[in-house]
Amino acid sequence: MRSGPPGASGMREAIKTLAHGLATAVVTPALISYAVRRRLLGADRALEGSTQALALVPGLVGDYLRRAFLSRVLAGCDRSATIQFGTIFSQADARIEANVYVGPRCHLGLVHLERDVLLASAVHVPSGSQTHGIDDLDRPIREQPGVRAMVRIGEGTWVGSAAVVLADVGRHCVIGAGAVVTAAIPDYAVAAGVPARVIRSRRPAAARVSS
Repeated sequence: MRSGPPGASGMREAIKTLAHGLATAVVTPALISYAVRRRLLGADRALEGSTQALALVPGLVGDYLRRAFLSRVLAGCDRSATIQFGTIFSQADARIEANVYVGPRCHLGLVHLERDVLLASAVHVPSGSQTHGIDDLDRPIREQPGVRAMVRIGEGTWVGSAAVVLADVGRHCVIGAGAVVTAAIPDYAVAAGVPARVIRSRRPAAARVSS
């Protein structure tokens, strides 16, 4: 396999570093606005408003701007992550690890995306399954307190378009398009449906027996 010209990799990295620096400069007003609104509204509401605005920037420029902003306001966002057009974050404690891809029009709450996770378009990961209380029949649901919980999607997992993930997903899984994950999914599982069920394992049969 033919390699690129000498120094090509270093040049690419230098260009990426320069682009990241320029993106940081461009989003500085958004960071200042976020800091002010965070004091007034709280981190989560300020974050949602900021990501709604940055979600509208298309193409590669948008990817760099969103990453530059999120790497400074989320609990963690690696510089190698890609956050596509239309994606909104609502919880500042979210974590995005290395080489994560978040497709267009996703909505992410309190989530930890481990390295190499792929989210297709329109994936929703709310902050667990109990974000609204429903037990008091004498009060509107909107007035009942809920409980937010961190949802972890394990390393190397691929989540298909329009899936809703309400519970943890293990490492190296495949979640089918349109699935609704309501219970934890084990490592190496392929799961689909509403609610999502494990339909097979990705590991060879010998590996499953030995484990």
